[in-house]
Amino acid sequence: MGGWKLEVFKMGMYMTFPVGLFWYFNQPEYFEKWVIQTKQQLYPPSTKTHRDELETFKKEYHHKKTEEFEKQLLEAEKH
Repeated sequence: MGGWKLEVFKMGMYMTFPVGLFWYFNQPEYFEKWVIQTKQQLYPPSTKTHRDELETFKKEYHHKKTEEFEKQLLEAEKH
């Protein structure tokens, strides 16, 4: 059919294509750039107002749960 030259060419492609892709996509610069961009999209830098809102929510939630627990505890002691 194609002869030994075609077979050598195909074998070379079978070997160099995956190795080439592996080499290209595992470059530290490319990887770091991609990771940093993805990380910034998923987790944008927080601001002071965001942290304050989160702290306020946590305190209110904790206070609410503590009150509910104390109420349940008092009801359990009455029975």
